Amino acid sequence: MQISQQIRAFVAVGLGAAVVHYGCLIALVEAAHWQAVPATLVGYVAGGVVSYLLNKRLTFASKRAHRQAVWRFIVVASVGFCLTWLAMRVLTGQFNIPYLPAQILTTGMVLVWSFVANKLW
Repeated sequence: MQISQQIRAFVAVGLGAAVVHYGCLIALVEAAHWQAVPATLVGYVAGGVVSYLLNKRLTFASKRAHRQAVWRFIVVASVGFCLTWLAMRVLTGQFNIPYLPAQILTTGMVLVWSFVANKLW
């Protein structure tokens, strides 16, 4: 797959995962009255499941067995989870940025991390 096609597929999958992530985040904050950081981490995990399933098949067309691919994805996603926690904690807690703009900034940072890490690994 050409890099431009791969980036388009990655972005499309990312949009689907983001809908799940942001849907969980907003529902938990607005309807369940959760704090933004734990709500975004639940959303991150839910979006991560969508991301794994679709990226393995569509973006990276991995032929690796699920047993081999999933642990790599989990390592990359775990770093992304920690980056999400840290960025959201700093942006919403220390800089008092509202949770949705903070999440948009965080998403951009984690998007770059996950594409590069998954591509190289």
